[in-house]
Amino acid sequence: MTASPALVWFRNDLRIEDNPALHAAAASRAPFIALYVLEEAKELRAKGAAWRWWLAGSLRNLSANLAKRGVPLTLRRGDPRKIVAGIVQETGISTAYWNRRYVAAEAKLDLEIEQHLLARDCAVETFNASLLHEPWEIKSKAGGPIRVFTPYFRASEERGSPRKAIGGIGRVQAANAPRSEKLEDWKLEPSRPDWSKDMDVSWTRGENGAKQRLENFLNDALKNYAERRDRPDIDGTSRLSPYLAHGEISPHQIAAVLPSRGRDAEKYRAELGWREFSYHLLHYFPALARENFQRRFDAFPWRDDAASLKRWQRGLTGYPIVDAGMRQLWHTGWMHNRVRMICASFLIKHLLIDWRLGEEWFWDTLVDADPANNAASWQWVAGSGADAAPYFRIFNPVLQGEKFDPEGAYVRNWIPEIAELPDQFVHKPWEASPLELAAAKVTLGKTYPAPIVDHREARERALSAFQRLKS
Repeated sequence: MTASPALVWFRNDLRIEDNPALHAAAASRAPFIALYVLEEAKELRAKGAAWRWWLAGSLRNLSANLAKRGVPLTLRRGDPRKIVAGIVQETGISTAYWNRRYVAAEAKLDLEIEQHLLARDCAVETFNASLLHEPWEIKSKAGGPIRVFTPYFRASEERGSPRKAIGGIGRVQAANAPRSEKLEDWKLEPSRPDWSKDMDVSWTRGENGAKQRLENFLNDALKNYAERRDRPDIDGTSRLSPYLAHGEISPHQIAAVLPSRGRDAEKYRAELGWREFSYHLLHYFPALARENFQRRFDAFPWRDDAASLKRWQRGLTGYPIVDAGMRQLWHTGWMHNRVRMICASFLIKHLLIDWRLGEEWFWDTLVDADPANNAASWQWVAGSGADAAPYFRIFNPVLQGEKFDPEGAYVRNWIPEIAELPDQFVHKPWEASPLELAAAKVTLGKTYPAPIVDHREARERALSAFQRLKS
């Protein structure tokens, strides 16, 4: 007698190794169906264009890796409530396995599906696959959320990892797979125009790419990570964030191979801690991407300035370090973390544009767009979030560029029109003499824009706006 089949529903866990839901289904020895749903439900936030581009490559890699183990990947598009219930009924599935999600709307939808399946005698088993700790497991002494990173991270370190990374699966028995849609029909990747060519060069999507990137990080960038991580002109970061965002690698896998001691490993472990802290905040404050964590910022006098927003988005502010970051984002779907802070600060404090408009742009253009990290980081820069940088901390984009891109290599790479400027002017072209500008073939206002705002005046305007908010 053939055992009733099982279902593994993939979501933001597009990998074979350290996938608890997949591992549990394989261990049950029941034939199973592997499913991915491109979810279209009105209560879910639509994914951005760069995220969808990455998804296409990730699904190809997952499908190939599953096929090697004898399991085809079934693709469906639409409302997951109807799709999952329909497949369970159609194939006689007795147990459904999936890994948990933590965005409120997604968790609510998952609970609705679980209750529907349980009512129809289909068991459901769920697991934590994407975080070292469930968002509710680290608590304050009063039993609620921790609003400051340092005590949160200290508590999580004391608690330790609740589980070790688990391996993959061997060849397994597949159930008769239901009809699958074609990935190409979803049109996740652009064609006319194809804006993803530079992204293709920059990344290897999928679990295989994640393993290679982790190996490269351990062999190269981890050494001196604490000192070099703020330098955008150096490949000194892990660049693992897109793989974490799509679940092609888990934090357990990364934590398992980090050295137990050393300043560099400890600094990177703290970066994983910030990701955990962001999900902790999102759990307790589900509107983190839409509402100020500190509600006094609801009265902040944001400016409605579509033209300045557009110039910021396109990297045409006249401040080289800001423009280089925004162009790196546009071409590669990723931006160095130090430059993200500079660019976010410039939008919020130099232009007085609502942080939510920046969060939306990053959501659409980042391959590592993450519902917790993105929202928490924008609120941190804005001063409106938990444990946020104070609003009156206003980055000087010239000094930031000179400090973290001292030879101008990063700026020259992304802004070739000012590449021939001498080092002392590459972060402030407007201070070069007419002869120096002419020698570098730079005409401010034509070949490269003049500054959109004066730093000193913008700083005073931002501080004045904050002072009005305080009073």
